[in-house]
Amino acid sequence: MQALWMVLAAFFFATMAVGIKVAAASYSLPELVFYRGIVSVIFMALVLRARRTPLATPVPMMHAWRAVIGVFSLAAWFYAIAHLPLATAMTLNYMSGVWVAAFVVGGALLYGKSSRQGSLMATVLASFAGVVMMLRPTLDQNQLFAGLVGLLSGMGAAMAYLQVTALGKAGEPEGRTVFYFALGTALAGLVGVVWDGFTPWDRVSWQAAAWVIPIGVLASLGQWCMTRAFSRGATLLVANLQYAGIVFAAFYSLFLFGDRITLLGWAGMALIVTSGIAGTVLRTRALPNTPAEEH
Repeated sequence: MQALWMVLAAFFFATMAVGIKVAAASYSLPELVFYRGIVSVIFMALVLRARRTPLATPVPMMHAWRAVIGVFSLAAWFYAIAHLPLATAMTLNYMSGVWVAAFVVGGALLYGKSSRQGSLMATVLASFAGVVMMLRPTLDQNQLFAGLVGLLSGMGAAMAYLQVTALGKAGEPEGRTVFYFALGTALAGLVGVVWDGFTPWDRVSWQAAAWVIPIGVLASLGQWCMTRAFSRGATLLVANLQYAGIVFAAFYSLFLFGDRITLLGWAGMALIVTSGIAGTVLRTRALPNTPAEEH
């Protein structure tokens, strides 16, 4: 069931990316971050109130740390997008799954625990290979610093995912975790907007304006599903299934924006899907014999 939550999260994030692509024609990136955050804050506050979940938390510093890491990763990714080819920036950010695998296996070895997740780690690496096949990233010598920032965006995302897992183990409701991350995103976006200013409404297309609320709602749903997956599921399996997002994005590009997918791209997509299925099967078979700390 947790595998389904991550696939749903990938779908929501890919759909949100469509909205960002449309809205970016009228809004600056800080504005999009701010609007995404503020809509998500309002949406999650209403959801938490309906579910009678209090906003007060016994672990405020864990939420603050998760928000700082998440916002850093987002800012680093946006910087990479601005200074690198899009395919390269996306590939470096999608290395988050590889970083998660490295952190989990490396942590187990560091503390002298035997890690029996080699097969799952292999599926994560195979999925990342599929991403490279689809995006075919390139990097010039004068883009090394931006490449390092993009690499840090993937590492930051991985650390944020592990922090979400820690919040789940601490007993934090998924909705409250999403709320505080949205609050951090809104504050970071507001800082950027204060620096750059808001776009005048007479320069905003109705298509861009129509996407402002859906972007925030889709971000909330994606974060909620992702948080539930990492809080309750096997970390390596969930990290692998996040690559489903690039498959959804490829189909959106094909049917909505008329982009072409090369034969190598289709092969990469098939590799991602196959690796995700293989990881799910491997995890299901190993579940009865897996120690709790490896979840």
